[in-house]
Amino acid sequence: MYPSAFEYSAPGSLEEALATLAELGDEGRVLAGGQSLIPMMKLRLASPGHLVDINGVDELAHISESNGHLAVGALARHADVASSEAVSRHNHTVASAAPWVSDPLVRNRGTLCGSVAHCDPEGDWNSVMLAVGASVVARSSSGERVIPITDFVVDFFTNSLDPGEMVTEVRIPAYRGPAGGAYLKLERKVGDYATVGVATHLVLDDSGNVAEAGLGLTAVYGHNLKVTEAEDMMVGQTPGPELFAEAAAIAARACDPDDNVRGPAEYKRAVVAEYTRRGFAQALTLARGEG
Repeated sequence: MYPSAFEYSAPGSLEEALATLAELGDEGRVLAGGQSLIPMMKLRLASPGHLVDINGVDELAHISESNGHLAVGALARHADVASSEAVSRHNHTVASAAPWVSDPLVRNRGTLCGSVAHCDPEGDWNSVMLAVGASVVARSSSGERVIPITDFVVDFFTNSLDPGEMVTEVRIPAYRGPAGGAYLKLERKVGDYATVGVATHLVLDDSGNVAEAGLGLTAVYGHNLKVTEAEDMMVGQTPGPELFAEAAAIAARACDPDDNVRGPAEYKRAVVAEYTRRGFAQALTLARGEG
């Protein structure tokens, strides 16, 4: 099947891109990597009237550390994130997830920001961003706003961008103490969507107790799911197998997976629980400097 007819623009600057999007309103869609949008257009699940190709906006291709966060620009490819020394220094969960995103072909073209904006519940990045407490920078011709990821992810393939806005950056907070994290993913074959994915994030206080915990789930709910009950329960507690088992039980209850070709719901809940335990155990090892 071929896409519906559409107009095409290739602005050379961010200002030009934002001006074009302001004129187009609901008809405009941003094209960066295109690894999610183009297949949806070919299947006519998406039919934008006008594509605004931002690949000529070089200023958006950055990965940088500044002002207490790691900033990943809208043209930073998955492969750039996977190979970035700044990412490996800054956040274990992000570094752990990057090699799991699809396959090498998609990683070389697709972008982290595009995946975040797409809000596919089977996508890896929004579970990671929910776990680590990231924020999304949205720009339009009238200004900029910084949106917590918990407000940005609205529902199934739905974000909180307004017409004329685009994601220019994702910001990941710096660790505020000894910290670690992991992303564990079950897939049928290399490059497949997740059957289950679990993102964990752990920060310790001066006494070695949990100062901050993050837990995000992939492909087991109508959208990427932040398990706030488990996160809140862990804060102030002594980290270890008993605490992680309690968090795992909460995560298994919180998710709502489907029975499908990737497995029955009961099986997926069991994987969520096991990956939650394993993920927090790996996070603790890294936070204690033992890994």
